[in-house]
Amino acid sequence: MNKKLKIIFITIIVAFLCVYFWDIYIPKSLLPTSVIMYEAKRGMGDEEISLELEKMGIIKNSIFFRIYAYATGKDKKIQAGTYNLSPKMSVVQILEKFVLGDVVKNKITIIEGFRAKDIANYLESKNFYKKEEFLESVDKGWNEEFTFLESKPKGLNLEGYIFPDTYNVALGTTSEDFLRITLKNFNKKLTTDLRNEIEKQKKSIFQIITMASIIEKEVKTLEDKKNVAGILWKRLEVGMPLQVDATVNYFTGKSDSRVKIVDTKIDSPYNTYKYTGLPLGPISNPGMDSILASIYPTKNDYWYYLSANGNGQTIFSKTLEEHNIAVSKYLK
Repeated sequence: MNKKLKIIFITIIVAFLCVYFWDIYIPKSLLPTSVIMYEAKRGMGDEEISLELEKMGIIKNSIFFRIYAYATGKDKKIQAGTYNLSPKMSVVQILEKFVLGDVVKNKITIIEGFRAKDIANYLESKNFYKKEEFLESVDKGWNEEFTFLESKPKGLNLEGYIFPDTYNVALGTTSEDFLRITLKNFNKKLTTDLRNEIEKQKKSIFQIITMASIIEKEVKTLEDKKNVAGILWKRLEVGMPLQVDATVNYFTGKSDSRVKIVDTKIDSPYNTYKYTGLPLGPISNPGMDSILASIYPTKNDYWYYLSANGNGQTIFSKTLEEHNIAVSKYLK
């Protein structure tokens, strides 16, 4: 190869590299631009994605995108999902997002004490999932997928086990997959030490969660929760009805601080005025404090408690006479 051809060849190579680096490392736009939501569908390869990005005006050249993806091995690591992209991002930054799976996420906050229906209404109000779709997922048989559900009767849904927390959930995640995320969180929170303690007490996880779901709806502070847990477990031991208003509100759908006498007569397996023992199942999805209170109740001499005037104060009584005096004083 003569000197002239060498110069031409080198010039072409240098020009190619300049264009390559310009396309790969320099964004299409250096000015502020709007964010564009892009969905990389499952099964799509780097060629199809790069052509779409070029057509949408996010990258300069689909060919250089594919060359870089192939050269770095990132073409085989692109994850499906919905991404926030911008012409102000370089090809390097865009592919890094695809490889990391840095997808758009919904922030979903499940509040302690929410029932499954409350969660369904909330999710629908935020346009995350349809109410009916979510409740169908709640009703699905999950017992075989998670060992902590083994003690849950198969006829019951996931009420009680949808762990309250804030979740960042990828856009496009199904309601079933979201529930699976909450159950994995529950599985993580219920540590081996806690499970061993439950077993040591000869109780089941289902019994603990059912009790915790009641406490969650009855009182607020950890101290009160532990005292109430001590009272309710003690009532169960002696065969005394729990007589918890929250269980009545669960099957009536009301939220009365003091239930009506007529409602306490309704025949329901959740009616702890009519039947002794725990209700049929959990009545809410309890947080960690209520679960811990159920496992580690405070031993006390109290048999009765009263939530006073809705201000968070709990009045404890040792006798029915003391309790009736408290009712007369605080619930005028």
